[in-house]
Amino acid sequence: MEQGYAGYSNWPTAALRHDSRTGHPYYYEWVHFLLMEYTEHLLSWIIFLPLAGAVFIAFLRDEGWIRLVALGITVADFVVSLPLWIRFDSTTYAMQFVERVPWIQAFNINYSVGVDGISVLLILLTTLVTPMCILCSWQAIQSRIKEYMIVILVLETSMIGVFCALDFVLFYVFWEAMLIPMYLLIGVWGGQRRIYSAVKFFLYTLAGSLLLLVAILVLYFLGGQTFDIQTLMKPTYSPTAQFWVFLAFFVAFAIKIPMFPFHTWLPDAHVEAPTAGSVILASVLLKMGTYGFLRFCLPMVPDATTMFAPMVIVLSLVAILYGSYMALAQTDMKKLVAYSSVGHMGFITLGIFVFNSHGIQGAILQMINHGITTAALFLCVGIIYDRTHSRLISVNSGVGQQMPIYVTLLAIFSFASFGIPGTNGFIGELLILVGVAEYNIIIAAIALPGVLLSAAYMLWMLQRIVWGEHTRENKLPVADLNMRELSTLLPLLVLVFWIGFYPKPFLGFMEVSVDHLLTQIQSAQPIKFSQVFDGS
Repeated sequence: MEQGYAGYSNWPTAALRHDSRTGHPYYYEWVHFLLMEYTEHLLSWIIFLPLAGAVFIAFLRDEGWIRLVALGITVADFVVSLPLWIRFDSTTYAMQFVERVPWIQAFNINYSVGVDGISVLLILLTTLVTPMCILCSWQAIQSRIKEYMIVILVLETSMIGVFCALDFVLFYVFWEAMLIPMYLLIGVWGGQRRIYSAVKFFLYTLAGSLLLLVAILVLYFLGGQTFDIQTLMKPTYSPTAQFWVFLAFFVAFAIKIPMFPFHTWLPDAHVEAPTAGSVILASVLLKMGTYGFLRFCLPMVPDATTMFAPMVIVLSLVAILYGSYMALAQTDMKKLVAYSSVGHMGFITLGIFVFNSHGIQGAILQMINHGITTAALFLCVGIIYDRTHSRLISVNSGVGQQMPIYVTLLAIFSFASFGIPGTNGFIGELLILVGVAEYNIIIAAIALPGVLLSAAYMLWMLQRIVWGEHTRENKLPVADLNMRELSTLLPLLVLVFWIGFYPKPFLGFMEVSVDHLLTQIQSAQPIKFSQVFDGS
């Protein structure tokens, strides 16, 4: 057989020849060659395929074709992202699928992307959830359909770019590019108070973005005038620099999560956003804040991170209890799920800042779990809203008696949300609580009521929806799930039980990267205030 790929120059003739040793036609080798070329630029394909699809849709006029092309592009992007799962090497913490191309050489800015065990699952979650956002909008969105699909696709490119970027300027471009599509989703296709909610979301997030930009510029000048994220993890910054950089990072990421007391934009945004907007917010956008803590705060400013860890732990505990109590008080299904996110994200930040393997692995896994279960719950709320035109629990009381398939899935996702054994939520919360108990058993005891409260508000909602008494307003027949709706929920259902019964593949992706992250943070010495203000 010819060595290398020399035979490809005469490929029409080579197509008819066979390898004398294997009997396989040479096009097997071409396929292998093309796959190698493709995977060398795999992340670029994943990032920019939705953007290319948005450009293509801009030239279409038929609404049916616009929907089909948008769905096809998002499904194709998910398929394109599957080699990340198949070819990822979980034995190394090094960045993989790396691409580096000079961009703005005068300022040492590069197009640099790559993934590790912390980011790879978040990218796969993003590509999985986006087709579901198209499907759940199939009939719900009837105005400006072209613009809506373009917004979803541009948003997908921005979200994936955030998790891939290895250059701070590139990261910031994707981070900011995400704001406009989400603002439009809420402000154009949202509910009655959509303008108020969209502006509030935009202003909160923009304020955090400005502080993020300040922190990036400080690191650029202190780290040798480079924006390369991996390079900026290596220098040892002064206590003063670490103190202020951490605070800027903290506010930016705390707003995005959102942590208490920066959370007030979240319930408004969720309630007024269309179903797809709520799904994207819960599944992906909130995770960018916790991803920022893991990617930047812990490895870049470890001394300041350990200094502020007790403060973050206290705020996390407050978020767990406050979010759960607020969810228990809600009469609107969507608002209940929105406040539950505040509590669940509190568990994630708590797991991150106890600085041990169980806590951080549990936090990363729970980032994925929350994206799965909360997305499913928002999809369920959207399905019932399409039928009764109300999200109030009282109005929808008893409708589950007419929708057996719907309430079965709603019950499973609700059980997963508060961590019933056998579901994905149980594994994530268990690892977090074990990690917190290793750190401090009293803190674990304070966090534990959050699990009980989440069971209380979910079961209270289920009891009303499934077994509640019919009111005069909702006695009309309500149809059960159709195939389109079922197809949006079944992949999430599979993941609920896959992670619940066999989490090893997911934990295996992150284990080595988490261990490496811990080596960077565990040698840190907490900064003292005297070091900050005397400039040492």
